Amino acid sequence: MEKLIHIKSNDLKPRRGRVLIAEPLMDEFYFGRSVILLADHNDEGTFGLVMNKPTGTTLNEILPDFPDFPAPVFIGGPVQTDNLYFIHTLGNEVPDSSEILPGIYWGGDLEIVKELLKLGLIGKDQIRFFLGYAGWSPSQLDEELKNNAWVVSETNLRSLFKTKSDKMWNNYLQRMGPAYDLWRRFPVNPDLN
Repeated sequence: MEKLIHIKSNDLKPRRGRVLIAEPLMDEFYFGRSVILLADHNDEGTFGLVMNKPTGTTLNEILPDFPDFPAPVFIGGPVQTDNLYFIHTLGNEVPDSSEILPGIYWGGDLEIVKELLKLGLIGKDQIRFFLGYAGWSPSQLDEELKNNAWVVSETNLRSLFKTKSDKMWNNYLQRMGPAYDLWRRFPVNPDLN
């Protein structure tokens, strides 16, 4: 696929706690206009979660034995879509979790999460659940970055947990400055223009 525009890539490299922002012509179901939080990036590959694609179902619709929790479950990516993953802001309250960036943690003891949900001690702005994840082999992501499929950006807790899903992709590009204005304005379906 020919790329929309060749913007000089920023100097940020992928690493744990940064995000990948999809270029606008990527129309793949999982990655079109996606923002992916990199939960892990090392010599063995990359693990990330798509932050802005809600499934339209709640946790209780997927796992009926869980306490009522009115937050949507998100599409995490195309790998292991029958597995549930989660990130949260609860830190040490959830044993075995791993800090991705200041204030955001990945995984941990799901039984503790279940108990905290039962007690009403977790708000929907403190945890996010995902079906599946996005994964890259060791050199695969580097190759995609060279081909301008993604741009790497810094992030923070507020941007990931407080930004509405349908605004996230545009907001990240806007923060990156005028060089990405063309990406932001490019229509979702250019054939309809």
